Amino acid sequence: MSKKVLAVDIGSTKVCAIIAQIDDNENITVIGAGITESKGLKKGSITNIELASKSIAKAVDDAKKISGSDISTAIISLSSAYTKSVDSQGVVNLTNKEIGIKDIERVMQNSLYNAKVPNEYEVVHALPYEFKVDEQEFIDDPLGMNASRLEVKTHIITAQKSNLNNLKKALKNADIDVENIILSGYASAIATLNDDEKELGVALIDMGGSSCNLIIHSGNAVKYNDFLGVGSNHITNDLSMALHTPLSVADEIKHKYGSLSKVSNDSIEIPKIGDEESKNEVSLEVVHNVIYARVEETLMILAKLIEQSGLKESLGAGVVLTGGFSKIDGLKEFSTYVFDPLPVRIAKPVRLNGLFEDLKTQEYSCAIGLVLHSAGKYTKYEIDINKRVRHPNELIVQTDTTALKDDLKITEVTKDNKIEKKSKKTTINITDKANKDDNNVSGLSKFWNWARELF
Repeated sequence: MSKKVLAVDIGSTKVCAIIAQIDDNENITVIGAGITESKGLKKGSITNIELASKSIAKAVDDAKKISGSDISTAIISLSSAYTKSVDSQGVVNLTNKEIGIKDIERVMQNSLYNAKVPNEYEVVHALPYEFKVDEQEFIDDPLGMNASRLEVKTHIITAQKSNLNNLKKALKNADIDVENIILSGYASAIATLNDDEKELGVALIDMGGSSCNLIIHSGNAVKYNDFLGVGSNHITNDLSMALHTPLSVADEIKHKYGSLSKVSNDSIEIPKIGDEESKNEVSLEVVHNVIYARVEETLMILAKLIEQSGLKESLGAGVVLTGGFSKIDGLKEFSTYVFDPLPVRIAKPVRLNGLFEDLKTQEYSCAIGLVLHSAGKYTKYEIDINKRVRHPNELIVQTDTTALKDDLKITEVTKDNKIEKKSKKTTINITDKANKDDNNVSGLSKFWNWARELF
């Protein structure tokens, strides 16, 4: 059944809302969009709930007017600013010889239970990066394989509960319900990376206004993420201080004259801070030097983060840059020098049907990635913030966990690190091979076998 989705990218400089129609074949058509200046946010986190709510509501209302839709449930982005990541693993013994969806759900939930998550943090993503079937390692997809033991290694991303609660409250004040929360760098990776890059190993850096989010794919799975609290707004601040001019003028200079490759000896006249009637004459060479110094510092720190990840040697596809910061003229050539010997690519998001021309540039990679995630372009068998194991052909139904076996119950770590069983939405695969019956079995027998497998 086709559906409409609302994706809201909440950044430090802008809020972008996109409404899209997704048909039964997962074809996506954008039918509405709204963009507004961010207020009440800093480095992707809420600093003023009331102002943030107004910015979000304005962007969403504009998207609704264009689409003619009244959708109020959204998938939203989350900055890496207040996140922590841990690696974990899970192991289960199999009662059946053939691995089914329920077995994969069990091992994923087991890895989540084994993770050392601080009490003040909540799991946003649990992303599997390696399955092991008996003694066979590096399994891409264990579904349908014969085995007696299933293992998984996962990369788990957590966020401060207080930060998440503030984000949810800002959205609630804007009359928006939160359906799912996606790490912004992960969403950008979905929108920009191709399968070959993911398989060969690649570092994706989403360079935004106030921060840079790093995601490392290795072996077609997310293995590492990090955050740097520096973005293009810092260039604006540097120019404002160096040229003694208002921030608005500095930002205009950055966009109009900012370049890492072209050095001009021309001069421009700009107003002074506090006395805009007076003009200063400054050389564009000074502008170039200020931008060059800030970009060099930022890229050097990012290169160090990649080095510290321990995965640099596995980045066969090099580094991919996206986000508004990556639009600076000459950045690719300069980055190639800094990240040497890794190749560098500047990436725009994939094209969607109906996508407005303004949304085809790299600063909207995260928003496009949120829409793609809603269409099923997520990591297979990942656990989302709702504790659901996501996979193709899933059917979300309301279940009473008191009637299910322990291996189907949704588990959650409480403050006392105890397992708590809760009745909530879970994901059931309607095409699990283990639940297929012989065609000659009667309809009643089919139902009985299906019910016995499920319960």
